[in-house]
Amino acid sequence: MNQPTHDRKIRYAVIGCGQISQQSFIPGIERAANSTLAALMTGDMKKAEALEARYGVRVWHYDDLPDLLASGEIDAVYLATPNSLHRQYAVPVLEAGLHLLLEKPMATSVEDCEAILQAQRNGGGKLMIAYRLHCEPATVELVSRCRDGDFGTLVGFSSVFGQDVPQSNHRAHGGYWSGPVPDLGNYPINAVRHMFGAEPVEVTAAGTRTPGRNFNFEDTVSVTLRFADGRIADFIVSYASAPVEGMTLFGSRGSVKVDPCYTFGPSVAITYTTLIDGKKDRHSHGPVEQFGGETFYFSECILKDQAPEPDGEDGLRDVRVLVAAEAALRTGEPQSLPPLAAREGIQQDQVVILPPVEEPPESDLIGVMVQAVSRP
Repeated sequence: MNQPTHDRKIRYAVIGCGQISQQSFIPGIERAANSTLAALMTGDMKKAEALEARYGVRVWHYDDLPDLLASGEIDAVYLATPNSLHRQYAVPVLEAGLHLLLEKPMATSVEDCEAILQAQRNGGGKLMIAYRLHCEPATVELVSRCRDGDFGTLVGFSSVFGQDVPQSNHRAHGGYWSGPVPDLGNYPINAVRHMFGAEPVEVTAAGTRTPGRNFNFEDTVSVTLRFADGRIADFIVSYASAPVEGMTLFGSRGSVKVDPCYTFGPSVAITYTTLIDGKKDRHSHGPVEQFGGETFYFSECILKDQAPEPDGEDGLRDVRVLVAAEAALRTGEPQSLPPLAAREGIQQDQVVILPPVEEPPESDLIGVMVQAVSRP
């Protein structure tokens, strides 16, 4: 997808000015020629003064959300609050008819997802879940190749994703929905759904709490997904490990290893290696600006009145798996999911290739408690 030729820019407000917003989204939006930062929102007005001085836009308090939505100063919102607050802010944004780029996971229950979807239908704005990899060239290419049968009939999927989260971080004490399965597990769940072109029908999970850590949830969790045709996918996620990530996909004709597969940054290039009929090939498009790319794509959907692909239904389908994984951890029993028809999924024309921006160092972030000791 190329940069636009029209002059109008979509004006974004950022609700939730934590690490992901300051370190990645706000710098990335500068790469999207059809988008601009117009407002910020936080609950800390001392922090607001510093943010306003840094970014040169008005900073609003959470309590003033109705006034922001009615101000006429914004067209869209990037919502990056803690997961449990997504419904609280997403519903009024969408009810107001504005467009919403909502960080994943979409919400912390199926009911909350359905409320967000209903608000979108009521207001008429567009809703996109912030699956930045749906616009990343190597990821989209790999999904397309799975769909085209390059690896034969897909048999299985396995993945690992871990990082070292300090116990001082708010995520360490927020229960399951602040833990590694919704945060990190969302990536392999979404990846395998699109690569298999199918939805899981059963979820099992087992977790452990690392000695010496005081998380109030299982900090390392293994999840297995079973599909209606018998295929199996598994992944392990952890908040108590050195940075690690990787994905393996295997079919009747060939296999794929992806590393890195989920992360981002100015030097991160999603890279996959195939082994087909005994021949090994390495594929990468180099580092790209992932946050700017997803923002550009969403703004183009708004400007051209097109439905974004990673929509609320895609987000809901991941959340129902996350809910099932929580129940499986709690009960120790497999959790069945109602079968769902496959959706069209990621398309090649979603690819956006923008040069990456340098992220501000963690020491320059305003009022932010860094999530990981060393982000992968």
